[in-house]
Amino acid sequence: MWRAEVDGRRQRFHLTGINNQNFLMHDEETGSWWQQASGEAVFGPRKGWRLDLVPYDEISFAAWKREHPNGRVLRPDDSGPAHQFSRDWEAETAKEPVVTPARTGDPLRPRDVVVGVRLGGAARAYPMEALQRQSPVQDAVGGVPVLLIAGEDGRSVRAFERTVDGRPLSFFARPGAPLRLVDAETGSEWSFAGEATAGTLKGKKLAWVQALKDYWFDWRTYNPATSIYALR
Repeated sequence: MWRAEVDGRRQRFHLTGINNQNFLMHDEETGSWWQQASGEAVFGPRKGWRLDLVPYDEISFAAWKREHPNGRVLRPDDSGPAHQFSRDWEAETAKEPVVTPARTGDPLRPRDVVVGVRLGGAARAYPMEALQRQSPVQDAVGGVPVLLIAGEDGRSVRAFERTVDGRPLSFFARPGAPLRLVDAETGSEWSFAGEATAGTLKGKKLAWVQALKDYWFDWRTYNPATSIYALR
């Protein structure tokens, strides 16, 4: 998600094409083309410019509604043709032909779903399968201690810096729903939103980290030096 503002001016963007199975948008003001995955202008007068990232989540509606009971929901445009979205769109899309070929010796298949994190000049891909089996995942990216959590639905994912007051914490999941975490250092309980809800650290919040849920081939294309997290 990107801020629709360039050089202090509000812009209007439209879909203009596909590049490596990734959307390209053009702005009305200059006609420059912008890449969805990176927010970078790749063609036109603004080539090389970048849009500002807007923090966002990719989580289930149930998880979002639990945290924002009075939140507003964007209603689809009823003026166009009706669209039906499958609950298993990722699995169905994965059956389609892949333009980008698999590399020899590549440890992941092109359409394996990963969660990508960029921090401190480094990039790492976390296979969704690994997150579902091992959540919470505790790691470090670019020297920054991180925590990745898969929600109880197995699809919602969030990432945080696992440091409070300059001290790294270690977490484990407590059985039950909604998802609850406990840090080993103080025994405080934490929510899926990264907030301590009970214990000595109650009220503390972990710093949010942008995590991009993506296909491996797409993440690798825009992060060629990425490493891959392995199950431990």
